[in-house]
Amino acid sequence: MADALDLGSSTQKVWGFESPLSHKSHHKNKTEEHLEVQVTQPSGYQQEIEVTLSYDEILPEIQQAYKDEAKKLTIDGFRKGKAPMGMIKKLYGEAIEYKASEDISSKKFWDAVEQEGLKPISKPELLDINFVPGEKLYFKVGYEIKPKIELKDYTGIEVEKPIFKFEAADVDKEIDFMLKPHCKFEETELVADNQHRITVDLQRMDEQGMPMVGSRSENIQIDLSDAKVNPQIKENAIGKKVGEEFDFVFTDEHYRGEELHKEEFKYQADLIRVEKVVKPELTEELIKKISRNKASNIDELKEYVTKNFEDYYTKQTEEIVTNNLLDIVVKNNDFTAPQGYVKTLQKRMVDSERENAKRYKATNFDEAAVSEYLKPRAEWNAKWQIIMEALAEKENIKVEESELEELAKKESEKTGITVAKLMKYYEDTSRAEMLLEEKVIRFLIDNAKITEIDAAEKMKVKKGHKHEH
Repeated sequence: MADALDLGSSTQKVWGFESPLSHKSHHKNKTEEHLEVQVTQPSGYQQEIEVTLSYDEILPEIQQAYKDEAKKLTIDGFRKGKAPMGMIKKLYGEAIEYKASEDISSKKFWDAVEQEGLKPISKPELLDINFVPGEKLYFKVGYEIKPKIELKDYTGIEVEKPIFKFEAADVDKEIDFMLKPHCKFEETELVADNQHRITVDLQRMDEQGMPMVGSRSENIQIDLSDAKVNPQIKENAIGKKVGEEFDFVFTDEHYRGEELHKEEFKYQADLIRVEKVVKPELTEELIKKISRNKASNIDELKEYVTKNFEDYYTKQTEEIVTNNLLDIVVKNNDFTAPQGYVKTLQKRMVDSERENAKRYKATNFDEAAVSEYLKPRAEWNAKWQIIMEALAEKENIKVEESELEELAKKESEKTGITVAKLMKYYEDTSRAEMLLEEKVIRFLIDNAKITEIDAAEKMKVKKGHKHEH
């Protein structure tokens, strides 16, 4: 008996093409054959390619397929992988060659893509294949390309630039937060101010002020110095002693569409322990520790925290301006994105989220829910990428090889990695495309009408409008 040849399931198998986002081109040798290719475009973003190869052109791959399959086969009278090639061809020749023809088609497709300078953006689909052993291999593949779009209204866009302000008190609060892990707690009887930690038993009460069965929580620790703690807890706990009680109300506010819903929860807190927060002395050693050796005295620490605030808010402002600007550009040039491209981007996003879930050991990763959640983002990204490349072409925005080389030289000086290795890394990670996007965004920002506004005042106005609704 001979082993059954594993050909896979031709009815279930999706043709073995990689996603165009993961496929890396390999520069062909000049001595390699020139493929007979015909490219057609049935619609604005649908493209088809037909490739015809003589049997002699694919003979090396066919011969390799025989060698690979021969290693796996066991035929009566011969040790595994030792059967004569003539017998293997007689028993399995047609099956092996038909299986090889699909693998060859996949490889030759990408060769044809590189030869013709094509740019698929979706996973290619095998539309037709005709393999005649000893004669020829013909195949036809369909895929999506980025559609040509007429750009409009991408300069002179009005965008608000929120300016975030902070004061010396904010810096002091941040330093207090940095010191929290180093604070000590001294047990006391009275809650004199917010610089205390309390332990309480909480009982939820009904509208008549009666305890609700099954709604009691014990030994709940509350740091009154935490800005996020319910203000009523802080106000009503101050002046209380161990063994006393106080009441507070927690109000849950949330929107259902545009409508604001409020729900109140009444609690009674029994005070069972009070601890005074004792801040540590700001020694040089401690300042160095909490600032990661960026400061050694209180003035330097304040400068360090101030710089962190400035850097954080600058980054926030830049991201808000960029996101709002790009949203407007996409809306001004809206179109239906090729769905195969959207699915490709969506899959890549889901894969990234799955890896993050593994990294953080999350056990309840719901792939279907995550995919559905990411679909609008994939749609938007597909549109933006197409618009971005069209804009770069229209405005003649490019990334030159010399720019990548200059970047590689600078990174090489910092990291010690050779320029050649960095250039290879840039090619593998599509660094040129990332730099092109950065240039396009810079062009849009430089040509926008940006107005600075007070971020805090803007938030007040927004909240006022929501409450009006």
